[in-house]
Amino acid sequence: MLGPVILAASRSDKMRRFISAAPGTKQVVDRFIAGETVDQVVPVIQDAAGKGLEVTLDVVGEDITTPEQAAAARDAYLELVGRLKELGLGTRAEMSVKLSMFGQALEGGHELALANVRPVVEAADAIGTTVTLDAEDHTTLDSMFAIHEELRKDFPQTGCVIQSYLFRTEADARRLAAAGSRVRLVKGAYKEPASVAYQNKPEIDKAYVRILRTLMQGEGYPMIGSHDPRLIAIGQELARQAGRKLDEYEFQMLYGIRSEEHVRLAAEGHRMRVYTAYGTDWYGYFMRRLAEKPANLLFFGRSVLTKG
Repeated sequence: MLGPVILAASRSDKMRRFISAAPGTKQVVDRFIAGETVDQVVPVIQDAAGKGLEVTLDVVGEDITTPEQAAAARDAYLELVGRLKELGLGTRAEMSVKLSMFGQALEGGHELALANVRPVVEAADAIGTTVTLDAEDHTTLDSMFAIHEELRKDFPQTGCVIQSYLFRTEADARRLAAAGSRVRLVKGAYKEPASVAYQNKPEIDKAYVRILRTLMQGEGYPMIGSHDPRLIAIGQELARQAGRKLDEYEFQMLYGIRSEEHVRLAAEGHRMRVYTAYGTDWYGYFMRRLAEKPANLLFFGRSVLTKG
């Protein structure tokens, strides 16, 4: 399987340099990354709003090695909140954050990440929107869930992400499917060992359905993060069985993938949110998009060959 190989390459400085220099890289990166600056991503937000779509915004970048870099990541999100406020887009756009960007892996990282993310959550709340904490590799999750629980004391709409390929997630979903919670379910996009995660797609998909049923039958707000037509249809059926109205759950898909489906679901009355990443440190995010779907890798390969 190519996926684990690509995920391993996402941590390689040598591969980062090679991919960044490849002639066709920019064409493919532009498919998944909405821009490098806030100003470049604003038209994307406005275009989505015009189509009846909502967005969640991710300032890409994960390899934080100093507290100063973590503070800069915090400030980048605060700049984003300021622009959303100026444009009156707070109710159409929320934010997704990776706690690794806020210093989670540094010495004293749990406290540092909480201290850096709190002002972002406060600023988001002040303009009528919220923040979702993205899930990263399994070693970070206890800290992420603890920070999520702490933030929800003052900002109960703060969301979190769970991953169906991890064995622990069914128990996490039962705990999180409570009134007022917002939970995004995804399959998972990190290289995880067989001791903690399912390794084949059928098992991951089965777990996804079990977990989604738990979320739909709970009292929280499920966010269905998938591009898989079969899982989307199953999600609609599970929502119907649970008696949920169209505004009591939502679908989420990545910017640049199945854009026509985004519009179709919104036209049917579903809440549809587009996960929109931007920024200059795109490499890790980009490599996970290649690993998730062979067609993305083929698209990249063709671009390199035709531009070489």
